[in-house]
Amino acid sequence: MVLRMSHYYRLVVSCPDRVGIVSRVSGFIAEQGGSITEANQHSDLMTGQFFMRYEILADSIAMDAETLKESFSPIAAEFDMEWGLSDTSHRPRVVLMVSQDSHCLVDLLYRWTAAELDCELACVISNHDDLRSLVEWHGIDYHHVPVDRHDKTTAFAEVERLIEEVEADTIVLARYMQILPAALCERYQGRIINIHHSFLPSFAGARPYHQAYERGVKLIGATCHYVTAELDAGPIIEQDVHRVTHCHTTSDLVRFGRDIEKLVLARGLRWHLQDRVLIHGNKTIVFA
Repeated sequence: MVLRMSHYYRLVVSCPDRVGIVSRVSGFIAEQGGSITEANQHSDLMTGQFFMRYEILADSIAMDAETLKESFSPIAAEFDMEWGLSDTSHRPRVVLMVSQDSHCLVDLLYRWTAAELDCELACVISNHDDLRSLVEWHGIDYHHVPVDRHDKTTAFAEVERLIEEVEADTIVLARYMQILPAALCERYQGRIINIHHSFLPSFAGARPYHQAYERGVKLIGATCHYVTAELDAGPIIEQDVHRVTHCHTTSDLVRFGRDIEKLVLARGLRWHLQDRVLIHGNKTIVFA
């Protein structure tokens, strides 16, 4: 459990850019006695869209989150905002999905136990049973849902049932080597995070490091992105790279890649949990 001395409201806004947005929102918060502890803004000059993230000390406002939402709604309507207000006293519930590779799972479990990820790990779902003892040692429920490659319908119906049952806010594909059904991707749009072991859009699909080796690349990378029905094409949250040379083997590339994958996934998940990622079409604004 994470112990908090205080908690915060996070206000996230996307709207058409115009004069007076910051003044109006900041003025409203000041009128409520609110203390803004972090403020981020960005204007996209190409699309004319404005983005904002405010972190407000909850104890400085004499109303709860629901009342604050109701009070802010007229301003949101005035500026045609897409917006959300979250309360950090609610810890998001996260489901991890894995196959047999453990490096991303191990890293996330460590970061969770070290209180680097402010969430509840609701459960782990896997199409293999290999990682059960590791997960259960951490006191987390493990669900083995085998996937029949000839008919995946039954397996994914069970996956969706489990996700519903634990009331997941976010699903993380921590090297889950299965393609999710389009209906599941659409239902949880903007809430499913994947780590792709490649620097997208290059070398999409299977065996990317082998593809990279054959191409003789000088940089390899990993990509954390939101999952959409189109394979490996969702909005990118974070990427990183590692330099390689002709001296490195395919095994070296895989080893370097695993290190990048777990770091990029952890960053992307942490930013998502902190409401720092705003989706804009097939791109993201990341207030990291």
